[in-house]
Amino acid sequence: MTTNYAPIEIDFPHRTPLESAKRVAEFEEMLRSRRTIRAFSPDPVPQTVIETAIRAAGAAPSGANKQPWFFVAVGDPALKAQIRAAAEEEERAFYGGKAGEEWLDDLKVFGTDANKPFLEIAPWLIVVFQQNYGLDPQSGEKSKHYYVQESVGLASGFLIAALHYAGLATLTHTPSPMKFLGELLGRPQNERAVMIVVAGFPERPVHVPAIARKPLEAIADFR
Repeated sequence: MTTNYAPIEIDFPHRTPLESAKRVAEFEEMLRSRRTIRAFSPDPVPQTVIETAIRAAGAAPSGANKQPWFFVAVGDPALKAQIRAAAEEEERAFYGGKAGEEWLDDLKVFGTDANKPFLEIAPWLIVVFQQNYGLDPQSGEKSKHYYVQESVGLASGFLIAALHYAGLATLTHTPSPMKFLGELLGRPQNERAVMIVVAGFPERPVHVPAIARKPLEAIADFR
């Protein structure tokens, strides 16, 4: 079988077991301090911070290295207002009965409703799109993408981790349906919006729901 595989050598650091344990413990502590924030400050965040976080997201693994993601970072107040208006229209239908009683009961602990002021207040909305297939911008030729949802999920996790490491609060907002985002942001037909990552500094004092994360034994097994 012929192949075009041409590997390159990289400088992959060798950590001692002690170094590895220390580094992963510090990383866990940093990530476990992350909480979803619903009240944001309008304080500005430099675009360069968002750019770096998106580059970090783009380092995620993907099926056949197709990198089937695209991020639109929205800081324009007028455009944020349009996104809020369209999102709240969908949210009113959701909370008006579309979600079903069980789902709405599960949301009561978070105190959420159809009003989403953070979509205007937070300095940045990062809309994550998944590219269901490749689309050449010149010829319009299509190409196959693999494990799209899994790849975009990984990239979104990288993005949230990078933003948190930068000292920013985040919220993943998923109005349903989200077709309006592609229309408002002029994205091509091969892309579908999967979430809005709201990013900025939290309003102080910072309040979050009183919830707990599952312990290790409830989320992992070792054989």
